[in-house]
Amino acid sequence: MEVGPVNAGDVTGPLPEAEYRAIFQKVPRLTVEVVICSDLGVLLARRIGGPCDGLWSLPGGTVRFAEPLVAAVHRVALDEINADVVIDELQGYIEYPSHTRQGIDSPVGLAFRSHLPPGETLATVPGRFDWFRQLPDEMHDEQRAFLQAHGLAG
Repeated sequence: MEVGPVNAGDVTGPLPEAEYRAIFQKVPRLTVEVVICSDLGVLLARRIGGPCDGLWSLPGGTVRFAEPLVAAVHRVALDEINADVVIDELQGYIEYPSHTRQGIDSPVGLAFRSHLPPGETLATVPGRFDWFRQLPDEMHDEQRAFLQAHGLAG
């Protein structure tokens, strides 16, 4: 029996917590990070729920099975900040040894520098997502180091 290619559109919704833990505590997890900078600073989203509850972070999420990376960036931006973005370039990658040390998972994030389409603004939601010129204390050390190393935030 021949099996055709998997359509990434068939995979919807988050995994149940038990399934997520069973899978991602054992294997590396590929994520995309959406790096949006403007005159206002860098855009960060506050995590709600899960092991990173309450932390500010780059909008990001797991790449789904057979999902093209560009599609993942667009999906994550829509899910997390309710905006479409224009992807500029792959900025680099972020490893998260803090997750591994805590036994959470082992993510590797591909950080894509992006911007909002011309003429489009983003109505932020204070406490949920906002612009930062100075990075908040409550965020991943790995993301802070990445943003500072690339001259994207203070």
